[in-house]
Amino acid sequence: MITGAQIKAARALIGIDQKELARLSGVSLPTIQRMESSDGIVRAVVDSLEKVVNAINETGVELITVGARSEGTGRGVRLLDRHPAPKLPVDV
Repeated sequence: MITGAQIKAARALIGIDQKELARLSGVSLPTIQRMESSDGIVRAVVDSLEKVVNAINETGVELITVGARSEGTGRGVRLLDRHPAPKLPVDV
């Protein structure tokens, strides 16, 4: 499952804008914009999402899903699970 934030981050690593990702993937610019504006997991036509993921992969960027291992050997980043800060006791 891919998130809009992952697509944005991948574009940043590649150094391209939304228009170029649309061109590389063969999907429309509005489709890229909708995907990236998704809050959480991207909900899109499977074929369109596959085209975007494949285009990103072809540039050398690996999109890693939660719990998946990276088989790549290059540099990269990974967003860790965010644990809420422990609640401190409140003096009453």
